[in-house]
Amino acid sequence: MNTDKRRGRSLAALALAAATLCSAGSATAGDEGPLYAQVFEAARAPIGWVEFCAANASECATIPSAPRDIVLTTTALKDLVSVNRYVNDTIKPMTDIDHWGTIEKWSYPDDGYGDCEDYALLKRRLLIRAGWPREALLLTVVRDRHDEGHAVLTVKTDRGEFILDNQVEEVLPWSETGYRFIKRQSQRDPNVWVNLGDSRPAPTTVAHQHR
Repeated sequence: MNTDKRRGRSLAALALAAATLCSAGSATAGDEGPLYAQVFEAARAPIGWVEFCAANASECATIPSAPRDIVLTTTALKDLVSVNRYVNDTIKPMTDIDHWGTIEKWSYPDDGYGDCEDYALLKRRLLIRAGWPREALLLTVVRDRHDEGHAVLTVKTDRGEFILDNQVEEVLPWSETGYRFIKRQSQRDPNVWVNLGDSRPAPTTVAHQHR
C-alpha cells in the first residue's frame, strides 16, 4: 500500500473516532453500536497467554488493580493510530507454524515476524512503556468476518472501546469491526479473562492469518 493510501485510511480512522468524541457520553454512539462490550463471567485464559506467562514470568507478575479507562483526547487518539500503523508496517506476518513449528505460540515479534496476537502484544507493550495504564489495554479474542479465530488489542476509553488490529490500519470502535467478540483480559487482572457474551465456543487457537 502506498503512503497516500495509508494516510487516507488513517485520516478516515481519525474522522470516525472524532465523531465518537463529539457524541454525548451515553451508552451508544448515535445510530452506531454500543460503546462498550458486555462483560460476563470469568473465562479460561487462552493457552497461548498461559504459555506466554510461563516463558515471561515478569510480564505477568502483576497485582490486581482497579479498572482504569483512557481519557480519549485528540492527542491520545493520534497516538493510538500511530502505534497501530507503526507495528502493522514494521512487523511482517508469519504463522506460528512457519515461525515456530507449532500451532500456537504467543510472543513478542522481536525478530520482525509474528501473527495477530504478537502484533497485539507489541502494541500493548509500546503503549504501556509510553505511560498508558495496563488496565485499559486488553488482549482480546474474536472471530473475524470469516468466522476464524483472531486476536486484537482493545483500548478502553471514556468514549468507548477502540480496537487496534493488524488486519486494518483504522482504529475502529469495537462495534464497527464486524467481529464477534469472545473473551478478553479483565481490567482488574490481566491473568484473569472474561467472556464477552458470544454463545459460540471460543477458538482453541486465535489466528494464523496474513494481512
